[in-house]
Amino acid sequence: MPINLDSLANENFCYLTTTGRRSGKPHTIEIWFALKGNTLYMLSGGRDKSDWVRNISQHPDVQVRIRESVFNGQARVVRADTDAQEDALARDIVYDKYTARGENDLIGWSHTSLPVAVDLAV
Repeated sequence: MPINLDSLANENFCYLTTTGRRSGKPHTIEIWFALKGNTLYMLSGGRDKSDWVRNISQHPDVQVRIRESVFNGQARVVRADTDAQEDALARDIVYDKYTARGENDLIGWSHTSLPVAVDLAV
């Protein structure tokens, strides 16, 4: 039976597993996310200096876990210079999700972070 991503959209965190660019070993982080269709969006406060972003630049195949559901996907950095509309969407939906939960002072973070998308294989 196919997974209904809408039922997972309100979870606080997802767990992103990348492949280490040097070690080749799995590396998992807990991170905020928002879903739009079959695409999961995250924001990297460390921009392209974050290890997980550096890992996906070398190995875009990732795994995402939300609750007990696990998905394979292709990760990619969303760049404003090539897709301003998707860049704005990623920032807006992550910001809106967590601001609605009472998180404070996210506007600066949402504007300076690097958006990353994972196209989920569902």
